[in-house]
Amino acid sequence: MMDDLHSDPFHAPAGGSLGPSTSSSAPVDPRQMSTGRWMWEWTKAISTAILLFLVIRTFAVEAFKIPTGSMEGTLLVGDFLLVNKAVYGAEIPLTHQRLPAFSLPRRGDVIVFLPPHDPHKNYVKRIVGSPGDTLEMRDKVLYRNHVEMTEPYARHTDPLSDPADPQMDWQLAYLVNRRLTWKTYHPTRDNWGPLVVPAGKFFALGDNRDRSEDSRYWGFLDARAIRGRPMFVYYSFQHDLTEQFDWLTRVRWGRIGDVIR
Repeated sequence: MMDDLHSDPFHAPAGGSLGPSTSSSAPVDPRQMSTGRWMWEWTKAISTAILLFLVIRTFAVEAFKIPTGSMEGTLLVGDFLLVNKAVYGAEIPLTHQRLPAFSLPRRGDVIVFLPPHDPHKNYVKRIVGSPGDTLEMRDKVLYRNHVEMTEPYARHTDPLSDPADPQMDWQLAYLVNRRLTWKTYHPTRDNWGPLVVPAGKFFALGDNRDRSEDSRYWGFLDARAIRGRPMFVYYSFQHDLTEQFDWLTRVRWGRIGDVIR
């Protein structure tokens, strides 16, 4: 630390007495500080920094890594995101209560959330359906309220197959045509619905539609499960098992700072 500029052991300041100032407001020279007090000051500084970090991480911003290719085209494996947790109202730990939100989740928002089938793992998808919407997909084309959607972010990498999956049978309870049964309704990845999104729920799809496990398979997303909205990519690298330091040598410099839309 810098010494007190008004202190001089050999000259008295004008109108004052000899010796350094003894004012209680003068900064303490660390060379004159006891070891115990020095450790206490550092402990306070470190504790304050940790507390601020935890508060910011809990209520404002949290880092998130993209582990899979379900959002490729918009997000890549190896992208690191900063997620705005305050925008939809951050959850207060251990209370199941939320702070006031700045905005409600909207169609088109990319979101981070806890899915119903794996509530301890963060997922990132895009909202395509809000409460009350009627959704269906025909030959990879999404229709909302019977209107064909233009989705420039959607990507299709498997044009030749359209696999069925028994996980999609949950859709029966929400179909517009209530006469359909498990014998007559056979949903597939690219052809399903129409179904209605219930109150308090959302329907989310990955932008990489042919390589995404999303609402088509595990159902609607509860509004309370949404944790935040990604803001931008703060770091990104191309994962390569052949390189030990791929996180350093294969940095995607061009993606750093990209705003997520």
